[in-house]
Amino acid sequence: MSDVMSAATATPALRGALAHDVDMSRHVSWRAGGRAEWFFTPADLDDLCLFLGTCPMDMPLHFVGLGSNLLIRDGGVRGTIIHLHTALRALRCEDRRHEARAGDATPSFGVVYSEAGVASPKLARFAANHDLVGAEFLAGIPGTVGGALAMNAGCYGSETWSYVSRVLTIDRKGALHKRSPKDFGVGYRHVEAKQAREEWFVAAWFLLPRGDGMASRRKITELLEKRVASQPLNLPNAGSVFRNPPGDHAARLIESCGLKGVYAGKAQVSEKHANFIVNRGGATATDIEDLISLVQERVAARTGIQLQREVRILGVRPEVTT
Repeated sequence: MSDVMSAATATPALRGALAHDVDMSRHVSWRAGGRAEWFFTPADLDDLCLFLGTCPMDMPLHFVGLGSNLLIRDGGVRGTIIHLHTALRALRCEDRRHEARAGDATPSFGVVYSEAGVASPKLARFAANHDLVGAEFLAGIPGTVGGALAMNAGCYGSETWSYVSRVLTIDRKGALHKRSPKDFGVGYRHVEAKQAREEWFVAAWFLLPRGDGMASRRKITELLEKRVASQPLNLPNAGSVFRNPPGDHAARLIESCGLKGVYAGKAQVSEKHANFIVNRGGATATDIEDLISLVQERVAARTGIQLQREVRILGVRPEVTT
């Protein structure tokens, strides 16, 4: 076992699982890609704090939820992947009357606390079941709350940070910090701390209006039906690959350039939705990344618009041998 992780692995109080040389194709929704040098699944938030407190400061860290917005290059990724989906799953309503509108006899808002590993659709259903509305769009986001916070995920005209009251972050030493939305610059599919910090989202408090839970559940059902009808959910994919440029849609631009159905190896621009790249069976991360680049180059050449990726790409490409 590498000396670089000896401090963490020697800590008897750790309850999570630490593994070496892990196949990441099992942990990303594209079902492709290389291996992680280290892979840690904490038992809970306290265990994550303990792990980070013992982890070497020069160890690269990458936080991952469902792997639905992620590509690990075939050459693998150095450092530690920290897997949150099966660990940070706390989800509850909290009584925060001071956040109700001034003068309301009964609070018109409710607060939902969600840890980063909770799947976004689960948060949407939980809120609706407690007669809180506004979070229905999260049912259409195939990732975790942590990922939604990190990129201000959104769909159907709504965005995650529109409902964020506070967030909980963790730093490299395992210390927790409560932050306000004012501490971040938030835009379309972009979130950045106003002061440079190496911190990651581990939980958030969502402020949601009280309303008709039954109507909210019906809306969730309608959104999920729309998603099934319009997206290639039968094949491994990572959701929308590109951000929509101002005043337009990435899918329309890609289709207008004749790229629907185009292949790179076993990766294909979906014939059902042009902003999706699907694994037709046996695609490599290199196939997928090459197809992403091809789409960007073709759209830029024909329209002058440079599409920006939504998906995160980590690791190194394998060396090409001749």
